[in-house]
Amino acid sequence: MRPLEMLVPTDAETLDPRHATDPIALRATRLLHAGLVRLDPDTLEPRPYLARSWTWVSPLALRVELREGVRFHSGAPFTARDVKATIAAFQAPQVGSRHARVVEAIGEVDVESDLTVLVHLERAHATLLTDLEIPILRADEAFSPPRPDGSLDGLGPYAVRRRAPGEIELAPATGGAMSPPALRSVTLRTVHDENARALRMHAGRADLVVNGFSPTLLPALENAPGVRVNARRGANVTYLLARTDRGPLADVRVRRALATAIDRERVARTLLAGRAQAAETLLPPDHWAYTAAPVWPSDRKAAAAALAEAHPGRLRVTLLTSTDRLRGTIARFLAQELAEVGADVEVVPLELGTLIGRLGAGDFELATLQMPEITEPNVLRVFLHSSSVPPAGANRGRVHDAEVDRLLDEGQSTLDVAARKTIYAALEKRVRDEALLIPLWHEDQIAVVSERARAFIPSAEGRWLGLVTLP
Repeated sequence: MRPLEMLVPTDAETLDPRHATDPIALRATRLLHAGLVRLDPDTLEPRPYLARSWTWVSPLALRVELREGVRFHSGAPFTARDVKATIAAFQAPQVGSRHARVVEAIGEVDVESDLTVLVHLERAHATLLTDLEIPILRADEAFSPPRPDGSLDGLGPYAVRRRAPGEIELAPATGGAMSPPALRSVTLRTVHDENARALRMHAGRADLVVNGFSPTLLPALENAPGVRVNARRGANVTYLLARTDRGPLADVRVRRALATAIDRERVARTLLAGRAQAAETLLPPDHWAYTAAPVWPSDRKAAAAALAEAHPGRLRVTLLTSTDRLRGTIARFLAQELAEVGADVEVVPLELGTLIGRLGAGDFELATLQMPEITEPNVLRVFLHSSSVPPAGANRGRVHDAEVDRLLDEGQSTLDVAARKTIYAALEKRVRDEALLIPLWHEDQIAVVSERARAFIPSAEGRWLGLVTLP
């Protein structure tokens, strides 16, 4: 049977889960490897994966029972010693994992039996279960040098058969975390150009593209024979970022006026072709920690009056965005809307590296950005806590707000789920009142599929484990 062919826009930088950070690499490594926990594809709550169950022994200790009979691709049995070694390797400076921060709150890991570990925390850390989504490696390979070719032994549903420039062949693997009998081989093929991806789908030479097309191109694909579009609401948020500590945007009245000027619904309906929802909050509606709030009202008359009062005369600012064609179009539309309320906005498109560099250095006034995977609400700490100002984190707006810090600290250390939801609702209200990050919309996860992959639907954060259940 011919392998399913999945088209991706860029190459995976590495297939080593200790070092993978780009979206393609992250999603590919989750096909090769498995964690103790996986995230519910809808709510993103942690669910057992390699773990069978867990129990909080105390606020600083979690006992995890492992599944029996699980084996690595090589046939080696999966045991508690692999868990202990993996967490130690992710923490070890000599390994240099880009995900060391995820496990920094973990102190010791005790092996109580072949199938039981006791994880000790150095401080109360509510996100531990989500953090245990990190891929588990074989104990004798956990500290090995980087293996970008994907040759690390894994516990995922696939193993790398061959890797070449622009192409990764994945073969079904048995004995791991997921191994249904109908599993097919998959080829990940890099096709950089959007039109070339569309032609391959039209010609029946490819089976699946996830988030690889502009929304306005989707109607043509939907009408192609043998092609369909599957979509679901996504766990992401596009937002407007302002430098909050200096210049005219340090005035909260200015930030609120700009937020009120933007017609989110119109952008979602037109430029995003109805494949997005206007954002009420930073957390998306299907997330377990979401609490409903009204969408920021679009009122140009009120925005113009508020801006004139806060900043007499025309406001002149720059708006940084990426060189992506759709993002540039959206940025120019936002500039047009802001011009109508008294703000002259110069749109500056930049390559991603340059854009992130300028944001990190604080060399900006406004920017449009996206959080592509909001799996755990504690991620907001990276973007809002005063301790996360670059280079320590991604608080690029230089937010220094004692109430925001307090709520983020409380959310990180509170174990009770209902209490955490209340905390994050209060955080969202504070962020909204102060217009510290301005949520715009949540974009759908969109899969363009052939008949062979017609049942595929991505998870809320856009990952690909749905491949495993295709008939």
